[in-house]
Amino acid sequence: MLRQVALGAVFVAGAGLWLILEAVPVSAHHAFAAEFDANKPVKFEKAIVTRMEWVNPHVWIHVDVPLAGGKVEKWAIEAGTPNVLFRRGFTKEALLPGTTIVVEGYRSKDGSRRANGRDLTLPDGRTLFLGSSGTGAPAGSGKPN
Repeated sequence: MLRQVALGAVFVAGAGLWLILEAVPVSAHHAFAAEFDANKPVKFEKAIVTRMEWVNPHVWIHVDVPLAGGKVEKWAIEAGTPNVLFRRGFTKEALLPGTTIVVEGYRSKDGSRRANGRDLTLPDGRTLFLGSSGTGAPAGSGKPN
């Protein structure tokens, strides 16, 4: 009987340690303010999707942004987690390469061509909130999805 209690205690302690170790990557996840600047909004009116990375912890949307004079800048837009976007009706096939979108967000603090996405407007006029709640990012636009 005592041996069963000891084995049970070891099992509970091991399970507790496993849960703590599994939580470490979650606590190490960055907050919005660590990488992006809420005072530097960006809006790309005619961004052209080049590819999507449907990976954890964030989906990345890569776009070409046309500039005056025919130049193009390549930007990477950070979106929410795949699970959050999927629950909002967004899938891997939602943005195929060549799709022209409007995307709003906040520029990276390091000046690179990365932004934290807030709203994405599809060619049919539907708007998708790209952000994640609880990261410290400014609130969504309030537009319906």
